[in-house]
Amino acid sequence: MAGARSGAPDPQRAGGAAEFVAALQALKDWSGLTYRELSSRAEAIGDVLPRSTVANMLGRGTVPREELVAAFVRACGCDPGELDTWLRVRKELARGERQPGESPDATSAADGAAGESPDAVTAAADRAVGGPTGAAAHAPVPAPPAPAPGSPVPRSRRRTWGVPAVAGVLLVAAAVAAAVTLSGGGGGDGRGDGRGDGRGEKPTPLPVESGPGPAPAPGAVSIRAVHSGLCLAENGGQNGQLFQRTCAPDAIPRFSLERIDGGWRLVTFHQRFGEGCTGVRDRSAAAGAPVEDQECGKRGPAEAFRLEPVGSPVRGYRLRPLHSDLCVGVAGGVARAGEPVRQLECAGDAKGQLFAFDRRTPAAAG
Repeated sequence: MAGARSGAPDPQRAGGAAEFVAALQALKDWSGLTYRELSSRAEAIGDVLPRSTVANMLGRGTVPREELVAAFVRACGCDPGELDTWLRVRKELARGERQPGESPDATSAADGAAGESPDAVTAAADRAVGGPTGAAAHAPVPAPPAPAPGSPVPRSRRRTWGVPAVAGVLLVAAAVAAAVTLSGGGGGDGRGDGRGDGRGEKPTPLPVESGPGPAPAPGAVSIRAVHSGLCLAENGGQNGQLFQRTCAPDAIPRFSLERIDGGWRLVTFHQRFGEGCTGVRDRSAAAGAPVEDQECGKRGPAEAFRLEPVGSPVRGYRLRPLHSDLCVGVAGGVARAGEPVRQLECAGDAKGQLFAFDRRTPAAAG
């Protein structure tokens, strides 16, 4: 198949459902795309591919639904010929026509049957997380460039799949449950469509040059720029870039502080894309690089931070990416809402580069 020539995984090697799911995971790794990017690419060609549905698919050992496989393979950059091979293998597995260790020749495919019923458990699970409702036209998507020689393969701590896939299901369920518990729930998507339940939280007006609040500790927080009193949040785009925006209980994403070796991780929870991590785009060590939310593990040490207290008494905390030791902040210390958050050279007076970590607590009942 064309995918074999381009280095993409070959599904014809799959002799069972678990091997087919492992091949889908390998295809995602080959594409180099995050869950968020896959969802955006699918949407651009008329498919529906929620991030949670992809994670659910890659965490099970059952054969995914045909329309889900089609949307996923197209989003990964496969051409129509490659897509036909994936769908043929998937159909053979669903019918029990493949045995473990068997790799039928392409000419043995039976593509003519219609009316095949999808796996009941698979269909129900995908409906529960808002999975695709139908397949779009087989429009090809340009294949992404192959990874540069020697570059690390992206690994996500939220994507600890494997064989048997049951272990992957348990790990995904635990990660999602922890994210929801720490963040207090889903919230709105921050794109001006009115969604978001707020989980009963009360916004607190914050004055400019307000104090740093409690010392950092693991758990759910809002991250507030001390110089402006505004909070870190996305601005409605697809790339996850962070800006300083008015603090609100339904801001996207929700943040949680997590201790890691040598520093901290800013875990995020997005209603549409699920759990992620804050980091510096493309692992850049240059001043001016955007700070964004993306899939955990995509940027290695560029999504780990040192929290450095400034002042006595403490006025705030510098956020210093471990890979560059620069400072996260708003250029020039501008207090206007909507200013982007970037990795900057550390200023002697820390202007625009101090943050507070305010605990997120549910409002009292009633």
